[in-house]
This record gives sequence, structure tokens and C-alpha cells, in this order.
Amino acid sequence: QEYGLITLIFSSARPDTVGALVANRQGLCLVAKGDIDPNVSGIGMAIAQQVAKLEPNSTVPATICLYSGNKRCVIRNEGRVTAVIFKQLTAGSAAATTG
Repeated sequence: QEYGLITLIFSSARPDTVGALVANRQGLCLVAKGDIDPNVSGIGMAIAQQVAKLEPNSTVPATICLYSGNKRCVIRNEGRVTAVIFKQLTAGSAAATTG
């Protein structure tokens, strides 16, 4: 399962993706690509764990989106691993997001 998520993240990277990483349950970075600090893996995992507590009986993994200016951080937990993706929003992608 974790290798499928890793492959999906890195094979489907869009032009607005700045960097991405995958962390294990302990928050350790398994793989990182692009402009992303591997040390954020623990923070991403902690955020994903806290959000999962909001709906403990959900069978669908939560996707967390954090926005700051023209940057976005997407965090998704898939069982044993968590993905953290940094995106730099361009004028075209910002319009698609809001419209």
C-alpha cells in the first residue's frame, strides 16, 4: 500500500507541485522529492493523526489542505503512511481552485 501511494504521488506530480514526501507511522521520512524539508514529515504525520480523531469511524482517509498566500500544503494519511505535498499556486491554478 505505501509503495502505491509513493508511486502515485511522484508519477502524478503536477506543474504546481513544489515538493512531496511520504512519512511512516512514526513520522520518519521514507522518501522526499523536490523542494521540501524532510523534517516536516513528523509535523505532517501529527496533523494527520489529529484530524483522524475528528471522525474516528470514517473509512475514507481525510485530506487536509493548508493555505498561506499563494502556497498550499496537502496532507493525506493512507493507513501506514502519510503524504505531504507542497504546491505553489499560479494565477491559473488559483482561479481553478476558487472558481
